Amino acid sequence: MNGLAGRWATEELEALSSRGLLRHLEPLTSAQGPTVVLSGNETLINFSSNDYLGLANDPALKAAAASALQAFGVGAAASRLITGDSTHHRTLEHAIAQLEGTEAALLFNSGYAANVGLLSTVCGEGDVIFSDALNHASVIDGCRLSRAKTVVFPHRDVAALARLIATHPGRRRLVVTDTIFSMDGDRAPLKEISALCEQTEVALMVDEAHATGVCGPTGAGLCEELGVAADLRMGTLSKALGAFGAYVACTADVRQWLFNRARSVVFSTSLPPAICAAATASISRVRFDSGPRDALWRNIRFFAAGLRQLGLPAHEDSAIFPVVLGPPEKALAASRRLRDAGLLVKPIRPPTVPEGTSRLRFALSAGHTEEHLTRALKALEAVHGR
Repeated sequence: MNGLAGRWATEELEALSSRGLLRHLEPLTSAQGPTVVLSGNETLINFSSNDYLGLANDPALKAAAASALQAFGVGAAASRLITGDSTHHRTLEHAIAQLEGTEAALLFNSGYAANVGLLSTVCGEGDVIFSDALNHASVIDGCRLSRAKTVVFPHRDVAALARLIATHPGRRRLVVTDTIFSMDGDRAPLKEISALCEQTEVALMVDEAHATGVCGPTGAGLCEELGVAADLRMGTLSKALGAFGAYVACTADVRQWLFNRARSVVFSTSLPPAICAAATASISRVRFDSGPRDALWRNIRFFAAGLRQLGLPAHEDSAIFPVVLGPPEKALAASRRLRDAGLLVKPIRPPTVPEGTSRLRFALSAGHTEEHLTRALKALEAVHGR
């Protein structure tokens, strides 16, 4: 070995460090929850997790996973096209379709795999994808891999989207948008986008990753809350649902199409049956017990009001509250000061967010108490006032 890759790595790491963008791993020594323990036995109030409903360590989910683990073992050992399919995969897909009110659903190993697999299957050369400027990286990469023409429209700007649709013909045309944007916590104008797509005969795909379990009467997402029927709905099992994996909710024909052509399904070992069992238990909890969701929204309203009292912009759109600080160094320093106050609020820096918008990202959970939230607001007041 001549060490070329090592030298390249050193150069890149030095460049990241000089810009305040170098990242490091910090393993937990506890389960996920409103408080966590990091290596070194540091106990912190956790505002950096996407465990919105506090289900990642829920006893019912753990019991379902343990039972399936004993019966089916650890790994699925093959793709679903070979021997990686099981009754737990089928049961979970049926539960997802019931939650979403669709004919069918197809599992993917992650939200990233779902967006990449879906977009690169349904669109190709000669097609046009209209993508919101702040869509998740997995949507961006899915657009690129599709080889379709990608037209980026300004964030949440329906008028601009209408103008672009009018001037970009194609064989198949698709609008894709997050419903809850992961770093800003704001909502897509879904009703307006859906109406535009219907008028112009353009298909609509939505990424409900941060809305699944959080929005809607039964937790099916923002589409359910607003009564919007998107053609393709991606949701995750790994955030509010507390498990792992993702899905596309769709028609039976679309499911079969994806099952045969989506490379991230065809060429991936499938989810472990135990994970599927846990996710099925979670969906049942989310559909029929609104308690965790109600608790989350109480926390959202309380925290938003507290931020506004501090003079910070805050909307009760989601469980995500960004405090934009600007340069990476400022976000890093603020995160360290909050950590000194017992809070885990990770700094978010480019390329996750645009240059000049490094921030603290507070993610709330149903498990947070009013005391947790009050401590966070007091600590943030001290930090932001400096």
